[in-house]
Amino acid sequence: MIRPIYSLMLLGAQPLLRRKLRRRGVQEPGYLEHVDERFGRYQGSTGPGRLWIHAVSLGETRAAAILITALRAERPDVRLLLTHGTATGRAEGAKLLREGDAQAWLPWDTPKAVRGFLNHWKPAVGVLMETEVWPNLIALCREQGVPLALANARLSEKSLRGARRLPRLSRPAYGGLRAVWAQTETDARRLAQAGATVQGVFGNLKFDAAPAPEQLERGRGWRALQDRPVVMFASSREGEEAGFLQAARSQAGVQWLLVPRHPQRFDEVAALAAQAGFRVSRRSGWGELPASADVWIGDSLGEMALYYAMADVALLGGSFAPLGGQNLIEAAACDCPVVMGPHTFNFNEAAQLAQQAGAALRVSSIDEGVREAVALAREPGRREVAVEACEAFSSAHRGAALKTARAVLGLLERPVLEA
Repeated sequence: MIRPIYSLMLLGAQPLLRRKLRRRGVQEPGYLEHVDERFGRYQGSTGPGRLWIHAVSLGETRAAAILITALRAERPDVRLLLTHGTATGRAEGAKLLREGDAQAWLPWDTPKAVRGFLNHWKPAVGVLMETEVWPNLIALCREQGVPLALANARLSEKSLRGARRLPRLSRPAYGGLRAVWAQTETDARRLAQAGATVQGVFGNLKFDAAPAPEQLERGRGWRALQDRPVVMFASSREGEEAGFLQAARSQAGVQWLLVPRHPQRFDEVAALAAQAGFRVSRRSGWGELPASADVWIGDSLGEMALYYAMADVALLGGSFAPLGGQNLIEAAACDCPVVMGPHTFNFNEAAQLAQQAGAALRVSSIDEGVREAVALAREPGRREVAVEACEAFSSAHRGAALKTARAVLGLLERPVLEA
């Protein structure tokens, strides 16, 4: 009985969703494109049988890219349908498409919209990336015989508590998944407590990402031209930059690199740095070399490897406010040691493992974080030990992509037998 009530609430919220899309579209025009798809209305003809992968936002799409590479290595003729929930995710996903693939918005989770999606695309198998569990989507996939898996799956303690507050809605949703492949044993335990049947613990796909060699080369070349240490604030979030800039004012002789997590905030963060009295230069305005400034603003997408290669040390965004932290795996893959704050609950096990390996350092505040990052950047011997720890940490946790790809293809090849 609870799912019909949930559906009615979502139906009533549709005008709010449209308003939100219009508001987000002012800064990110991608939200204004193909809006009808959000409500289950799709254009054009399509053939059935695609492998459908849902990656809601930028981080999940990058994880999906690693899985897609492994899938194509195993089965080059696989045809994909990519769905997303954010404009940055869809823009990144467009880079992954090949002839015969398709891309769309995942619809709002009402029965009518989900049926419109499934009836139009007729996917053979669905793969949800990381945390995307939607009650109507899962129930209707089960009803229509579409095997649905949760890959690179993670579940925080906070999310588990939320699921437990509505067990009659959440347990059938988690229990309706055909397969769940968790990142860690802790995630597997929480997912099982939420009602999922976990088939394997494969690790985190992001460990299998290979940083773009040309970005690493350019970034390290630019770093070599600097005569002072470079300290980066990676994927900073709203509410964190002001404290960072205030702490940075007390540290002389440092080149600061500030890379906001969300592109719609690039202008805001650049203005914030200028208002704090720093000379600011933005990546979008550089030519062959970075311009001279106190603070560089990384205002581009898809260049995190470049920024990590430019930096001696990176502060981890989202970890200095109670936001759960951002992915530190990419930093380690680029040999960039990390200083993280107290809030890493979204990536808790990876953060703990990185700290144990010596690839990351935990602090209690942004002030302490800035001091520790500068100290590490100014001590070449200590930093070299941390760089070696990054290399060891990254190599020790690879392998999830091949395991996940083979499990997905197993569903694709025999969905009817397991229905």
